[in-house]
Amino acid sequence: MRNEKRMERILGYSLVAPALLLILAIAIWPVIQSFYYSLFDYRLNDPRKSSIHLNYSLDLEGYLQNYPFLQSALKQELATAEGTVKETLAEVEQKLTDMDAAIRKDEQVAKQYDQVNEALDNFETPSEEVKIVELDEQTAKQLISTVDSAVQTLKQIHQGGGLKQPDKVVGLAEGLTGVVIEPNFVGLKHYKDNFSDPRLWKALWNTTFFTVVSVAVELVLGLAIALLINKAFFGRGLVRATILVPWAIPTAVSALMWKFLYDGQNGIVAKYFENIGLVDRMGDLLTTEAGAMFAVIFADVWKTTPYMALLLLAGLQTIPSSLYEAASIDGATKWQQFVKVTLPLLKSSILVALLFRTLDAFRVFDLIFVLTGGGPANSTETISILAYKVMFSQTNFGNGSALAVIVFICVAIISMIYIKWLGKDLLSDSASAKR
Repeated sequence: MRNEKRMERILGYSLVAPALLLILAIAIWPVIQSFYYSLFDYRLNDPRKSSIHLNYSLDLEGYLQNYPFLQSALKQELATAEGTVKETLAEVEQKLTDMDAAIRKDEQVAKQYDQVNEALDNFETPSEEVKIVELDEQTAKQLISTVDSAVQTLKQIHQGGGLKQPDKVVGLAEGLTGVVIEPNFVGLKHYKDNFSDPRLWKALWNTTFFTVVSVAVELVLGLAIALLINKAFFGRGLVRATILVPWAIPTAVSALMWKFLYDGQNGIVAKYFENIGLVDRMGDLLTTEAGAMFAVIFADVWKTTPYMALLLLAGLQTIPSSLYEAASIDGATKWQQFVKVTLPLLKSSILVALLFRTLDAFRVFDLIFVLTGGGPANSTETISILAYKVMFSQTNFGNGSALAVIVFICVAIISMIYIKWLGKDLLSDSASAKR
């Protein structure tokens, strides 16, 4: 018996394994990759941080575009300098020369050094693999210290009027300050900064408020619609098809449509809301914080209530009509039938509908991005829009990845809450049924 159960268990795991691997590849791996990126100060708009660096590196192209010309300019200054200025310039030149020799001690560095130098002499652009070379930490820090000291010294000489070509000399020296690429590993710094940033908490509040209100309204309206179209009446098929039209429209298209309807000058919906007193002015819908949040929630309810109704309708059709007949014979009213029969048997469908809609609403992006862009004054900015702006508008992939991981954690917490509190009875019922 034990061997048979063991074989059954192995067979079950082998059948599930392909699906688990697919989930790992499609869902889990991007999260792991995002978490890895979030540990680095990864910025595409900064050449020194446009890729992940675990060690110190030297940009040979930037170094050789400045160092040889700086040495030549210093020799020209030395030819005309006198006294202490000449001694100081000679000391700066010697330090830079020694530093250059220290860089070229490594054979691999020296080889790439010559390759990049030859490419620049031929007016060619060296490849990324050739122009970036790793340095040991001691040499890198020594180069940074030497360059910073040279810049400060040359600036002091310039202030004293001791340079003939100050702009050229100082400019070339400052050009060397960015040639050392430092490791951009920052650990959990992005998470620490985000959780102390009021903008993140405002985005989380906007997301939570949008999710709770929209899903609650959609559940009530969706259940009412599902109960209605579950009844037999003339034209029921046409009504069902018509109700699904808003859900069938692409979200970006429906958001753009509602943007025109909410327009403060020509929007029909905005004019109607003003006439019935929901807003003081037509323009308030998209230009005030409360109006913009109401506008996106209203548009989302219109768009996704049919989806909620469709899920609940599927659950209603699994309830046997004989249960309602028996309840009616026992003298139960319509409301009692709804509370005692419909809701308990519809619990699993409600769980699925709420779970799907809550996760979808919490990750909302396209509707709000097209409709308000997160404005006005970030009043409708959700966590997904914030992550998009940081990652793509600011090209800060490190911090944007951290925000994406935060979204994943929030979604995971929501899923666990639903399964724990709403699905507890369902799991216990299924376990008792097996016994």
